Amino acid sequence: MVHGKILLSGIALIALLAASSLQAEPIDPTLYSHKDTAQMVHEAEHAVDQAWEVYHRAALGGTVASPALQADIELHLHEARTLITQAQEAAERGDERQVQHLVSQVKDHATKAIKGSKEQKQ
Repeated sequence: MVHGKILLSGIALIALLAASSLQAEPIDPTLYSHKDTAQMVHEAEHAVDQAWEVYHRAALGGTVASPALQADIELHLHEARTLITQAQEAAERGDERQVQHLVSQVKDHATKAIKGSKEQKQ
């Protein structure tokens, strides 16, 4: 039991360190010809950053309800990061409809990750 908690804490710390370098930077409007779509993506990046922060606090605090839930949360967070990349590419193309669709999916994954991270052990 103690060994499992140490392993879980180690995994969470590795995830924390990996995610810390991926946080959204301030948006540079000169890099984007489609500022509205770039702003949507930027806001979605911040939503994912927030979800990672909530998850890390729960994981490091040992309050994630179960290993299965932890795996589910991590899946949502990684899927959100993948979708962010796709949304950035769509924004660069000026495909506003695709950006909106992808940002919606990102926010859904981020919301599910936060909800799961706040679920307490019973």
